[in-house]
Amino acid sequence: MRYLVLATDYDGTLANKGRLDQQTIAALERLRASGRQIILVTGRELADLQRVCPRLDLFAQVVAENGALLYNPVTRQQQVLGEPPPAAFIHALKARNITPLSIGRSIVATWHPNEHAILSIIRELGIELQVIFNKGAVMVLPAGVNKASGLKAALEAIRISAHNVVGIGDAENDHAFLHVCECSVAVANALTVLKDRADWVTQADHGAGVCELIDLLLHDDLASLEPQLQRHRLLLGTLPDGSQQWMSSYGPNLLISGSSGSGKSTFATALLDHLSDHGYQSCVIDPEGDYESYEQAVVLGDPNHEPTVEGVLALLANPTQNVVVNLLGMTLAQRPSFYEQLLPRLQELRSQTGRPHWIIVDEAHHMLHADRASGSLPSQPYSTIYITVHPTLMASPILATVDHVAIVGEGADTTLQDFCRAVGDPLPATVPSGLEPGELIFWRRFSESDPMRVRAARPTSEHRRHIRKYAEGDMHDDSFFFRGPGTQLNLRAQNLLVFLQIADGVDDQTWLYHLKRGDYTRWFQYAVKDAELAEEADQIAKNAALDPQASRAQMRAAIKRRYTAAAT
Repeated sequence: MRYLVLATDYDGTLANKGRLDQQTIAALERLRASGRQIILVTGRELADLQRVCPRLDLFAQVVAENGALLYNPVTRQQQVLGEPPPAAFIHALKARNITPLSIGRSIVATWHPNEHAILSIIRELGIELQVIFNKGAVMVLPAGVNKASGLKAALEAIRISAHNVVGIGDAENDHAFLHVCECSVAVANALTVLKDRADWVTQADHGAGVCELIDLLLHDDLASLEPQLQRHRLLLGTLPDGSQQWMSSYGPNLLISGSSGSGKSTFATALLDHLSDHGYQSCVIDPEGDYESYEQAVVLGDPNHEPTVEGVLALLANPTQNVVVNLLGMTLAQRPSFYEQLLPRLQELRSQTGRPHWIIVDEAHHMLHADRASGSLPSQPYSTIYITVHPTLMASPILATVDHVAIVGEGADTTLQDFCRAVGDPLPATVPSGLEPGELIFWRRFSESDPMRVRAARPTSEHRRHIRKYAEGDMHDDSFFFRGPGTQLNLRAQNLLVFLQIADGVDDQTWLYHLKRGDYTRWFQYAVKDAELAEEADQIAKNAALDPQASRAQMRAAIKRRYTAAAT
């Protein structure tokens, strides 16, 4: 279930002339029976709301005073979210006979045209207050307090993300909280400017419009509105004509494939950054430590410590926390078994909270191999990214659920054809070939469009693959050996720091021998799996103007920029 919460305004939305009708109450009860929660977001003061609305028990939380007060109808606890109005301000209002005048815990409310006198008083006193309008009503609140801030406090109290909320309103003061919601709806009687900015507008007005929304929620969880949620799409990259290519932020399963060092992790990190920047929660299953330096997540586990299922769930309980589950502390055989234990718990968490919004499975051909994955297949996977070098080794039931395919690197067209054969799909009529660095093939599998050539979006955060392993660890069989012409030496560099130390000590002939043969470039490309560092090394090797000392200095600078500073 995507939408777990309905956030609704009261006057002009749920209520008509301050009252709820029985049809609206019945719809709210049906919604609660579906397991969803309702948050009331109103400009009214709590005492006034309690007087006109006898069914506050329908709401999990009440945001009153236009975001300045949070009330729990079950515990009856109140939390003031804004400072009380300054005494000097209240005194000035009364001195000028501003009427009507209502003073709440934080809000001061009146009606048009009193806003002119209020603004004059605020200027005279030099105080920081904001004036908010609700059709004819005029509300004065502390700076930064509005329905959006109040809704965020309510969601924090029930541990639900705003991306699992649909909001509905009718007036000026509803703009802020509707923008926070994943889906924003305006009732038919709403102000034109609000309807223009909403994702959807009901045909009916007031409570009947809310009933219309509730019926759609119960019918298909608003799946029919997905094409209208353009503001939440994920950027994949740009097409040859310069236009941007997007993917829905909810629902599709994406397969990212390509040869080792082709840029899979870079592209996946760009998607992770986009998700994080927009507040979506992600959980990365990282068998080989590729994301151990990802800054927008908490990394659980390292080469010396195994993660635990309970530890992962404890971190994910915070809707704003992304998690990388690092499995380097486990043997190769243990990693798929751990994933099989974790996946059902992630599915359970999703059913309760809608999170994590995205699950990313790296080395998917190992974690979900055809020979062992039958016991770990989710019944209806969604919003999952599978990253693999060998898609045809993945379990067939998982491959069958893939909606979109993104393939990077050399032989991408062949990999796409292999995928089609594995899932029994007809081969697309036209498949791009000869990709340039940074390009990928993107295919919407269940659409009628042909695969597209896309220049992949770049990460907004700096991604360093295996920084500690490559900079300071032991790369074992992937170590570099300085042998020189005639194999006169056999000096092993088990990581990049040792590589730099040996490079400084070997003779010029040995250094240039490996440089001009492209040995450094190939090591960076295929062992360190850093295409950008490999490209820098290649440029250094091709620069005939560099003497041995200068080429060493440039190579050292390139490595230090990318690894040693970060590792330290």
